[in-house]
Amino acid sequence: MTSVAPVILLAAEKESAEVTDWAARVGWVVGLGLFVALVYWLMREGWKWRGTLQSDLPALPTVPDEPGTARLTLSGRYHGSTTAGQWLDRIVAHGLGTRSRVELTLTDAGLDVVRPGAADFFVPAAALREARLDKGIAGKVLTEGGLLVVTWAHGDKLIDSGFRSDHAAEHNEWVDTLNDMINKTETEGAR
Repeated sequence: MTSVAPVILLAAEKESAEVTDWAARVGWVVGLGLFVALVYWLMREGWKWRGTLQSDLPALPTVPDEPGTARLTLSGRYHGSTTAGQWLDRIVAHGLGTRSRVELTLTDAGLDVVRPGAADFFVPAAALREARLDKGIAGKVLTEGGLLVVTWAHGDKLIDSGFRSDHAAEHNEWVDTLNDMINKTETEGAR
């Protein structure tokens, strides 16, 4: 009989596993959700504030009725626009900060930027200043030379706009053609 007593004592000492405290767990999930919502709201307010600060930027030009024949076309991605020379100073006014797909067409009249789901714009040939290959713009960093950056004047501001073609081999041809076009425009303007 003595062997049964220790077994009964052992069984009496065992406790069941602690029950999950659902109220605390739900509280943490709700708190985390509110924190994420606050961060998102602050980011959105910062974006809107940047747009307010850039409200002096004039409206974007539209495509002329007769733009001429296409010299080059490109399909790819529009990665944003920044103040020229400052690759992290994104311009958000008039939708220039919205990344999207893009169809670029270069004519003698200028550069037509068609963006499905975002505002289209046109850069007149006289406003073009430079084209180059770069590695990053406004938070998008690629390999060296992976981004076509076009510098153009809008109002009293110089703007860099970044594009990436679906076929990166096209970038060099775009840089050469744009820079030749810019040089011809400057030469004709100097006469």
